[in-house]
Amino acid sequence: MTVRGSSSVMASRREPPDSLDFFPTPPWATRALLVEVLPQVCGHLHLLTAWDPACGEGHIVEVLAEQITFAKGSDVFDYGRGYPVADFLDADTRLSPGADLICTNPPFNAAVKFALKALDEAPVVALLLRTAWIEGEGRYEALFRDRPPTVFAPFVERVPMLRGRWDPAASTATAYAWFVWVDGEPARAPLWIPPGQKRMRTRPDDARRFGVAVDAPLFDLVAAE
Repeated sequence: MTVRGSSSVMASRREPPDSLDFFPTPPWATRALLVEVLPQVCGHLHLLTAWDPACGEGHIVEVLAEQITFAKGSDVFDYGRGYPVADFLDADTRLSPGADLICTNPPFNAAVKFALKALDEAPVVALLLRTAWIEGEGRYEALFRDRPPTVFAPFVERVPMLRGRWDPAASTATAYAWFVWVDGEPARAPLWIPPGQKRMRTRPDDARRFGVAVDAPLFDLVAAE
């Protein structure tokens, strides 16, 4: 599996500009998706192929790889972890062959564009966003009216995310949810992700794996054909 797309002109830098809206996802929040949400709508996870096109330092894609055999990541910025550099919103950027699941924590201000492209690229799409993202006339007209999520899955507990780093001890007043689309499946009732996920799904080695720089698997990035 190869990510194809145009590389970022910022690839030589390591500190992302504020405009990239980089808020690493706590590992336990992705494990909650894999355990509490996706099995309800798409079954055998280990048979899927997955792509995180805004993978940052790998906080989501490396957790996906715990259960999904073929999990790849890319990002518009080079965070020094070895992931391909490609702009997901570029028309030429794609995974070849395609992915069954696109799962990411997209930049908030570009999330509608991420959703629309992802829905055209994969039969299952999972986006982690503020619960308030479900509101708004603009998002309704551009996305939700014609392509409502199959499952809106808000976390009962808070999912703390800080700009530029993951801190296991952080707290937040902001509420988050997984928005999941499954091709051909009608919208269902909201699925609340029960409390206790952080306690149950945090692993002893998470701080080592995700709190400090680690080497990520290197995947080939080739120019768009």
